[in-house]
Amino acid sequence: MTNSTSAPSWLTALFQSTSDSKPWFQVALTLMRVIVSGLMIHNGLDKLANVAGFATNVVDKGMGLPFPVFLTYCSAYAEILGSILLILGLLSRPAAFSLVFTMIMAIYFHLKVDGLKIPAFETASLYAVSFLFFLVNGGGQYSLDALIAKRLGNSE
Repeated sequence: MTNSTSAPSWLTALFQSTSDSKPWFQVALTLMRVIVSGLMIHNGLDKLANVAGFATNVVDKGMGLPFPVFLTYCSAYAEILGSILLILGLLSRPAAFSLVFTMIMAIYFHLKVDGLKIPAFETASLYAVSFLFFLVNGGGQYSLDALIAKRLGNSE
């Protein structure tokens, strides 16, 4: 049944998942979304625990970016709030976008400071690829986004 006042296509695209609809895949997708995002939260909390140290050593000296304290808070809250949203599957694509961006910056930092030493940037790279998956595919069928898409009358 279609709704005569359906939501704009961009709104549907924001909430609707493009991933496989098989239940086993959706369970795996949900587990991955929750676990990876749950692990990411500690990165943001670590930044908040030592804002001055991260701002000075990473943002300012390491990457040479302006406004290091402001960017540290932006990064920390992107990691914490973005992860919470992704765990819930709410606004999954925007949350994943913010997390991909912070991980790209982390990869840049590690490459600039440590060169091509694999251990230095492998965790950031794994996070970036994981969050890129959710940016492309959305939160999946077991997410708040899926419930919203269904309420908008444009479910899969």
